[in-house]
Amino acid sequence: MDNGGFCYDNYHSGSSDDELVDISDVTVDYNEDVPPLDRDYSTGHCKADWRPNSSPKLMDLLDVSGIGTYEDFNTIDWVREKSRDRDRHREITNKSKHSTLALIFSISDAFSGWLLMLLIGLMSGALAGGIDIAAHWMTDLKEGVCLDGFWFNHEDCCWTYNGTTFKERDKCPQWKSWAELMVGVSESTVWYAYMASYFMYVCWALFFSFLAVILVRAFAPYACGSGIPEIKTILSGFIIRGYLGKWTLIIKTITLVLAVSSGLSLGKEGPLVHVACCCANILCHFFTKYRRNEAKRREVLSAASAVGVSVAFGAPIGGVLFSLEEVSYYFPLKTLWRSFFAALVAAFTLRSINPFGNSRLVLFYVEFHTPWHFLELIPFILLGIFGGLWGAFFIRANIAWCRLRKNTSFGHYPVLEVIIVTLVTAFLAFPNEFTRMSSSTLISELFNDCSLLDSSKLCNYTSVGGGRGGSVNATIANALADRPAGPGLYTAMWQLALALLFKMVMTVATFGMKVPSGLFIPSMAVGAIAGRLLGVFMEQLAVYHHDWAIFRGWCSPGTDCITPGLYAMVGAAACLGGVTRMTVSLVVIMFELTGGLEYIVPLMAAAMTSKWVADAFGRESIYEAHIRLNGYPFLEAKEEFRHKTLATDVMRPRRSDPPLSVLTQSGMSVEEVERLIADTTYSGFPVVLSLTSQRLVGFVLRRDLIISLENARRHQEGVVSVSAVLFTECDPPASPNAPPAVKLRSILDLSPFTVTVHTPMEIVVDIFRKLGLRQCLVTQNGRLLGIITKKDILKHMAQMANRDPDSILFN
Repeated sequence: MDNGGFCYDNYHSGSSDDELVDISDVTVDYNEDVPPLDRDYSTGHCKADWRPNSSPKLMDLLDVSGIGTYEDFNTIDWVREKSRDRDRHREITNKSKHSTLALIFSISDAFSGWLLMLLIGLMSGALAGGIDIAAHWMTDLKEGVCLDGFWFNHEDCCWTYNGTTFKERDKCPQWKSWAELMVGVSESTVWYAYMASYFMYVCWALFFSFLAVILVRAFAPYACGSGIPEIKTILSGFIIRGYLGKWTLIIKTITLVLAVSSGLSLGKEGPLVHVACCCANILCHFFTKYRRNEAKRREVLSAASAVGVSVAFGAPIGGVLFSLEEVSYYFPLKTLWRSFFAALVAAFTLRSINPFGNSRLVLFYVEFHTPWHFLELIPFILLGIFGGLWGAFFIRANIAWCRLRKNTSFGHYPVLEVIIVTLVTAFLAFPNEFTRMSSSTLISELFNDCSLLDSSKLCNYTSVGGGRGGSVNATIANALADRPAGPGLYTAMWQLALALLFKMVMTVATFGMKVPSGLFIPSMAVGAIAGRLLGVFMEQLAVYHHDWAIFRGWCSPGTDCITPGLYAMVGAAACLGGVTRMTVSLVVIMFELTGGLEYIVPLMAAAMTSKWVADAFGRESIYEAHIRLNGYPFLEAKEEFRHKTLATDVMRPRRSDPPLSVLTQSGMSVEEVERLIADTTYSGFPVVLSLTSQRLVGFVLRRDLIISLENARRHQEGVVSVSAVLFTECDPPASPNAPPAVKLRSILDLSPFTVTVHTPMEIVVDIFRKLGLRQCLVTQNGRLLGIITKKDILKHMAQMANRDPDSILFN
């Protein structure tokens, strides 16, 4: 909206119980100060104060439902919401001093925030545990089924089998692949058995993805994507009705399992933030303090973002830091404590469910036995450079792909797009064992060091007895020092190189489709593959060239000095940081995720290098890039405004524009006000003393004005089209036969934020960011000259950055 905001949906748009904004009663205090204009100059007193019970015919606007709420695709007034909460708290405190019942209510009101955090943690943890269990089972269903019970995944089915190695346990008789069920032999025996498994893998993938996109399109269009860009925008004060509703929660939970199980290059960790915020928004409806105040509700949503990361990775501290660093717009100290409590409850709930079956909270537990050396910072920094380059490439490529989808007819067929991408992904993923497995399993295998029980090709080293030229029969999976690579490891390196290219291309094409799709795990998978490749290269370099200067002194012959799994962990952090531009929260999440507390320095070096390299190509993260692509009115706090423009350069009306639409304090009729509302689409109107003086009195919102006039016509006796509309406390002189006036002083904001025409835009931008304003009036010597809205600022910043200013759709 422009000049107070253009509304895309009028007030009468439909609403439902799962909207982000509820229509609720809002208390507005009277202003007891009487301006001179409202006085009878012969006596010095008001002619008719508008007080409760002063006139039985006047409607009390304090009881009108809907006043103080916001329309869809609108920005909340942070200042008004905070002031309203302070007034509510002050009233409760005053009443608690005079009544025991009021004291009990005051205590329960103070405790309600902690109770809400407890419920959010319990609900989010339970949903995350169910999603993890269901996704694990359905992912294994693509390859086979358990004869003891189809509801068992591969690991649970083979849990009681007494195999000595992981490979033997995977071949337990209770688990049957689809090839064994269809043709009677395993896929490794004959070619048609392999094709049968191939066929079933692709069919299951297509079925899961088709079901996911159909459910999203039919029941909850907001359930697609990651959700974090929209969460960031909502936390900044934007209204998107239904985005955090019950239908979005139900469909996102179901389709997230389907999308992850289909094998697409996406993760469930990002969408779990959306799921947790949906839980928070729904539970807020049961607490009046949060249901009626949008600013208070956003404090809860900030805590819910921390809960989402906590249950996604088993990283409660990293979740709090993620909410603080990446998504939150307003994060007071009280929210920090409650976020920590909610994340703790969620992590405990997830640990009680034990979806990973390993009695650990962390997703990728590692246990390295070799410390890292100072000289290894060089390859770690190289991984940081790779992560930054990957992040910059991914953001540009994905935004270009999404813009193509958005601006062409290609975007009109979301179901077909999902089917094609799934078909390509499944067809290319099955022949390579590293792409066939789920991304989480792949990352776990790349992170881990080799042990005596591992049967992966990544641990196929030539034994010490066999020497460097040992045969295939002499190769074993071991954890001994000085390990030359065996044939299986060379094969694994080629497969990993192909998997790296596959993951990079398919992640670009997948993120942004009309299915739930997270970016954390695919980005980590890209980095883990690159890190493992570099780690094995460094390891073999040390084995064959331990006399080089770089290894001399700390990597002597016969010592196991290089840990490839550590390189994979550092690479994962670098690539995730390059895409999201996280730093502090990323390092904390990574060491919580893996349990590798002693490797903080390599993670910090890689994360900072990745951010610096990626910022050299553009300072936007993938989430901010999608916010800008969708045209959401989001003022990024990290973006600096360096231009020397003034408020007069941005304010409206411009010289070629019509005059500013205003209301006068008195002298306008109901019909004139209704005509002004019908002829304009502004979200609010300045109120001036008179059209000639243009002295500013206050600001009134369009929504409040519409509701008040409709209720006045419906409930106030004698109101007609010629009735006067007054924004004063006292009645001006009127004829005895005049119809009763409609007094709207209670909905008038008497202290709107104002700047002068000479205020630098750098200061104006800071005011909008730090106070969360939706509009600011421009005055000169008390005379109203124009208005600056959040959209005007965003358009001006886009023009200064040589971007399309018309991409800002809402305000």
